[in-house]
Amino acid sequence: MIVYIISFSLGWGAIPWLVMSEIFPARARGIASGIATLVNWTCAFIVTLTFVQMSDAFSHQGAFWFYAGVCFLGIVFVFFVVPETKGRTLEEIECYFEGRNPSKEDF
Repeated sequence: MIVYIISFSLGWGAIPWLVMSEIFPARARGIASGIATLVNWTCAFIVTLTFVQMSDAFSHQGAFWFYAGVCFLGIVFVFFVVPETKGRTLEEIECYFEGRNPSKEDF
């Protein structure tokens, strides 16, 4: 379990904090950050809560493979759904999510 916690902290653990700082517009950042934090901690709680039962049912290796599969689904989600924000301003990202092209008056 300690290996999982360390691996999660170095990998997926930081993703919600990075994503919410880049994609949420300023007017929604407070409530959206709160929701993202709630989801992040809820998922961490679920992993902690279910680990013992999953280890008993599937063995330690089976539990880790299950969690690895969930992480793989997360990778697929990020690859296909989360937009690339490198080199974009917050205004450009906001226009992207609103489905419109950025114009000069947006800046």
